[in-house]
Amino acid sequence: MSGRDPRRRSSSNAFTRLTHGHAYNPDHEESKIPSFNTILMRTRRRMRSRQFLVLIGLLTFAGFSLLYLRSPPLPTTFTSHTNSAPIPQTPKPPSEQLPVLDTSGNEPPQIGSAHPVWQLIKNAEQDFEKTLTRQSKTLNEAVEEYRRRYGIPPPPNFDKWFEFAKKRGVQLIDEYDSIHHSLTPFWGLKPSTIRKRAQEALGFDANNLIGVLIRKGEVTKIDGGREWQMVATKGMMKDFIKYLPDMDLCFNIHDEPRVIVPHDDLSRLVNIAKDVKMPAASAVAAPRNSWSPTHSGLGDGSRFEDIKTTRFNVFAHQPIWTHSKISCPPDSPSRSLEDDPKEDNFNSYAVGELGFVYNQTAFSDICQSPSFGETYGFFDRPNAFNIVQDLFPVFSQSKISSYSDILYPSPWYWFGKVSYNELEDKEWNTKEDKIYWRGSTTGGFSRDGGWRRQHRQRVVQKVNAVDQAKILINRGETEAHEDWQVKQVPRSDFREIFDIYFSHIGQCDPGDCDAQKEFFTLKDTAKQEDAWKYKYLLDIDGNAFSGRFYAFLKSKSLVYKLAIFREWHEEWLKPWVHFIPLSLRGDEWVEAVRWFAGEPIGKKEAERLALQGREWAGKVLRNEDLEIRQARRRRQGNNRVFSVLNSTLGHQHYIPPHHDTAHRGTNCSGSVFYNLQYCIGKRKSDLETRQRGDGESAVPVQTTPQHSLTTSFILLGMYMWHCNEAMSIMLVRKDRFIPSPVLGQN
Repeated sequence: MSGRDPRRRSSSNAFTRLTHGHAYNPDHEESKIPSFNTILMRTRRRMRSRQFLVLIGLLTFAGFSLLYLRSPPLPTTFTSHTNSAPIPQTPKPPSEQLPVLDTSGNEPPQIGSAHPVWQLIKNAEQDFEKTLTRQSKTLNEAVEEYRRRYGIPPPPNFDKWFEFAKKRGVQLIDEYDSIHHSLTPFWGLKPSTIRKRAQEALGFDANNLIGVLIRKGEVTKIDGGREWQMVATKGMMKDFIKYLPDMDLCFNIHDEPRVIVPHDDLSRLVNIAKDVKMPAASAVAAPRNSWSPTHSGLGDGSRFEDIKTTRFNVFAHQPIWTHSKISCPPDSPSRSLEDDPKEDNFNSYAVGELGFVYNQTAFSDICQSPSFGETYGFFDRPNAFNIVQDLFPVFSQSKISSYSDILYPSPWYWFGKVSYNELEDKEWNTKEDKIYWRGSTTGGFSRDGGWRRQHRQRVVQKVNAVDQAKILINRGETEAHEDWQVKQVPRSDFREIFDIYFSHIGQCDPGDCDAQKEFFTLKDTAKQEDAWKYKYLLDIDGNAFSGRFYAFLKSKSLVYKLAIFREWHEEWLKPWVHFIPLSLRGDEWVEAVRWFAGEPIGKKEAERLALQGREWAGKVLRNEDLEIRQARRRRQGNNRVFSVLNSTLGHQHYIPPHHDTAHRGTNCSGSVFYNLQYCIGKRKSDLETRQRGDGESAVPVQTTPQHSLTTSFILLGMYMWHCNEAMSIMLVRKDRFIPSPVLGQN
């Protein structure tokens, strides 16, 4: 998306220096390193007699270094690209990295003799049907499922959240793993640290954040960003804010994410959460269903603190791949040394020779796809880049897999910045059999020919290229025995089903703008309703997430999506059920459209999926869903941070009378989602008797229903609630850490 948020720059350029996991301490260096003059004198004396020997020694050392660095790399299990791939292949989700869900256990689907698209649709729909049928129907079931997933009791007011969500028809009561996963690292910080970081972030004017101060169930101050952003952010919380504790929240006004934490730091935070804080929270035998008193350091909510320096660093329009991959595991493909072979883990997300995407999470994992560093605009030169490398509680509308921002439903959607008017749409059989896209060259800033390395330009160029494309031909003798084989054909043979062009060239130096205007065929600027003429609509990431996705899903057209930016709805909108995922490599693009537009069964499936996606969007992409998601997120975040970091929070877990407390925490040790709140509650005695490091005594973890705000958009709303609450507590009231579950991304 471009043009949604103001671009302001900070003058700060300080970076946190890490040396093999240890903080840099100048005092230590001073104590063991002699003065510069002493070193200089000694060096001069030695060089007078040994210059030649030293020179030989240096050259010998350099030679050994070169030989060592050029030695063959250690064997890996990563699958290399095929030589014919014109666009680098793409990713798999990191198994160690947080906050990203580990999907390393996912196996490629067995396609058999059926067409890959058909088989992927059937597999995805079967999985989604199982997800729908297993959703909790009662509060007791929701609490049990919460404990099972996260190993901790739900946060305070979980019962109110559940009631809120049920009244609004939330479809997926239990699917909030990404919230839990995003908030887990914050359990590794003291509540006071989180609170101070929120105040620090909001107190520096050039940090480009919307600050929201909540006191006594009301927004006492909101500032930053554009008017519509503040109106939407406040509006999403209006129905559940009365249930939230006092807190300070930081919302990112940029499209681009803001928080990237080095892998070793992130791992330590998660280990503290899993091994210490969560077990302690889970040990609480009789948690209370209420928040603890507001901490004195929170302030009265009338103003932001005046902070003179910031840890956020601004360097837009510069390559940022090196910064973006620092949270990836050291042995992941993207962390390979510059001279090592760089191979994407293609098989982790794609199936078949054409590479149809079967795992969207894996595809969007940059740790498994080093090719993104040279093929995606964000990594080449982001249009805005203002980041911090410490764990700050910042809510963002979308993020890259390696970033630690807390996702929440975008105000862009809630405010209806890209609206859908059903009266302007057309019936399926009157639409044109084409895939359509119009847009601008957002995605990155182009300088010195950088547009050739940016994703939107690569898509438009490849679709309209004069070269060969791959399709599948059925050489089976009967319908019961299909045999789909790859065939290369002129791409021009299928040009009539592709209508993908730029309508504007921007975000570039004059020379690069001129070069793109000469290279690309530009079409007239289109209106949103022009898209409804076509059966197939393409949605592509811009500077970050695309703001047209929801409008497309609500239409009567079938949506194709190419994206690596993740949003809050990852667990609610499923590839091959509600939209068709595309890779960046692009070998499957022509066949992914041809099968739906040309094969008899494909034509039927296209219409069915378009209407199926539209119907589901009407259930889960409502503003109520966004509010519920927000509510759950804030409530959950508050619980976790308060319970773990600040035991005095008084945040307790809600436990129905029939629940056996002996069952709590049984999944803490092996939980994929690192349920902080549940596991923390297991050590009630420790929390109640031991003083915490910040000088505040521990209190039992509260567990009240937090899921009262979601369905689809309700899911989004609940996610927002979860995120906001969690964030609030994490951000501000954090001298009492009371765990609250967070989602793990799928």
